Amino acid sequence: MDKAGAQKLLNEWIDSDSLRLHSNMVAQAMEAYANKLGKSEKETLDWYLAGLLHDLDWEKKPDEHPNYALASILPEYSLSNNVLEAIRAHAPGRTGKHPETEIERYLFACDEISGFMYAVSLMRPEGFNGMKPKSVKKKLKDKRFAANVSRQDIQEGLELIDTTFEDHIIFLVEVFK
Repeated sequence: MDKAGAQKLLNEWIDSDSLRLHSNMVAQAMEAYANKLGKSEKETLDWYLAGLLHDLDWEKKPDEHPNYALASILPEYSLSNNVLEAIRAHAPGRTGKHPETEIERYLFACDEISGFMYAVSLMRPEGFNGMKPKSVKKKLKDKRFAANVSRQDIQEGLELIDTTFEDHIIFLVEVFK
C-alpha cells in the first residue's frame, strides 16, 4: 500500500475532519521520527502507514477498536506485519499487545501527545509556531484541559522512546508547524 491508497482508505472509514487530522498528524510524526532514526524508504513508509491507519475503525467501530480494523479491514491490503503489530500495540488495553519494537514504541509515543498538542495549538493565536514545551506541560497539569487524553500514556510513551518531554515536544512542534 502506498500513501495515496492509505489516504483513500482513511477517507472511506473516517468522516470526522478532526480524526482525519489526528491520523495525518500521527503519520507525519512517525515519518519524521523514521527519517531522524535513519530508517530505509520502505521502513519509513511503514512508519507513516502505521501512524495514518492506527485509528481507522475508531469512528465506526469504537467498541471494537483497533481489533475490528486488524481483523476485518486491513487484511485485504498489502501491509507489513510491522504496521499491523504497531497498530495492535498502540492500544494495549484493548488488544493485550504492549509496544515492544521500535515502530510500536514510537506509534504509542506519538499518538496521545499529537492530539494533546493540537488542542494546545487551538488555544494559541499562532498555533504551533513558537509553541514551547513549558506551555504544553502547563496544559498537561490542567486535568480538565483535553480531559480525554491519557496523561499516563503520554508519560509511558516518553519512557518507551527514551526521551525527555522537552525533546519530544520540540521535535513534534517542528513537524506540525
